[in-house]
Amino acid sequence: MSTIFSKIIEGELPCFKVYEDNIVLAFLDINPIHPGHTLVVPKKPFIDGIETDPEILAHIIKIGQKIAIVQKETLKCGGVNFLMSNGAAAGQEVFHTHLHVIPRFEGDGVFNSVEHGKYKDGEAEGLAVTIADALSNN
Repeated sequence: MSTIFSKIIEGELPCFKVYEDNIVLAFLDINPIHPGHTLVVPKKPFIDGIETDPEILAHIIKIGQKIAIVQKETLKCGGVNFLMSNGAAAGQEVFHTHLHVIPRFEGDGVFNSVEHGKYKDGEAEGLAVTIADALSNN
């Protein structure tokens, strides 16, 4: 699987690297939501976070947390979003697992269009049972 991220990992394309170890590479997003917006990408290619080895996924989050701490200190942002889209229906555009670490500022208007719904009577209970049963069988 060749993606823009695999080409960056292999050194075929440049990036503005902020962190690297034997498991992940972290670099600035070329189309940032805010300056400092960073991507944490596993060196081993996985399509998305659902297919990623759980230990590697945990490492991605660990490094994302370190980056978020530094973003808050250096960028003086009021918060940070961790965002990982899994599948085209979720908005994933590059099919190589990646975590966005996005610095956020009070009143920046990012992600304000999300609309939350409500469950119909009995719907939440039924879904909880369905999901819990499926989890107990896995």
